[in-house]
Amino acid sequence: MFDGNLRSQVDQRTQPIGQALAKIGVTADILTITGVAMSIVTAVLIGTSHLLVGFLFLLLSVLPDLLDGPVAKVRGTTSARGAFLDSVSDRFSDLMLTLGLSFYLLDHGHTDLAMLPFAIYGAASLISYQRAKAESLGFSAKGGLMERAERVILLALGILIAPILIPVLWLVLVLSVVTVGQRFVKVWIQASSTDSRLKLRSRHNYRPRRTRGEYSLGARFRSARTREGGSFREQRAQRIRERASAKSSWFSSRSPD
Repeated sequence: MFDGNLRSQVDQRTQPIGQALAKIGVTADILTITGVAMSIVTAVLIGTSHLLVGFLFLLLSVLPDLLDGPVAKVRGTTSARGAFLDSVSDRFSDLMLTLGLSFYLLDHGHTDLAMLPFAIYGAASLISYQRAKAESLGFSAKGGLMERAERVILLALGILIAPILIPVLWLVLVLSVVTVGQRFVKVWIQASSTDSRLKLRSRHNYRPRRTRGEYSLGARFRSARTREGGSFREQRAQRIRERASAKSSWFSSRSPD
C-alpha cells in the first residue's frame, strides 16, 4: 500500500534533506550502516523492556532507510550494489526487531507467544521473496495490505502502547499472511497470461517433426536429386534420350546429300 500510494510523495519530501546530507559528504552506504546499528540498539532496548526508548530508536532507525535513496540519487551513486546492501540491511533490521520482541515476551512470562514475532518475520520474508522472484521473472508483485512500512508502523504503535502489543502482533501476522496470498495471486495471474501467449506463439510456429526415414542417406540423396530436376530414373532416361538424339544427328550429318 505504501509503495503504491505514498512512495512518490515521501520521496519528494525527503529529496531536499537528501541534497543537504549529500553536500556535507554523507553517503548512502553510511546511512544504511547507521540504520543497521540503530536497529541493533532498538532490539536491545525492547528486549530489556525499555519500550519507550526503544520506540524512539525504532523511529530513528527508519530515517536512514528513507534518506539513503535520495542521497544516492543526488550523488549519482545509485547502483545494484547499493540496492543489494539496502535490501539485506532491511532484512537484518527486521530480524533484530523480531529478536527484541521475542525476548520481551519471554521476559514477561509469555513463553507460549515467544515464537509469534518469528512467525511475523517468516511471513514478511516470504512477502519480500515473492517480490524479488517476481521481478527477476519480469513480473510485478508490489502492493498488499501489509508491506514493510505498514508493518513497522503497527509494531511501533504496539511498542509504544504495551497493553495492545500482543493483539497488534496477531493483527500484523494475519495481515501479512493475507498479503502473501495477494501477491501470490497477482503473480500467478501474470505468469498464466504469459504462458498462454507463449503456447499460442509456439502453436503458430509449429513445424511437424520429420520421421526417421527422412533423415536417412538415401532419402536425402533422393530429395537432392528431386530438387535438381526429377527422380534418378527420370534423369537417367533423359540422358539416354539425349545420347540417342546426338547419335541420330551425327549419322544424319554423315549421310550423302
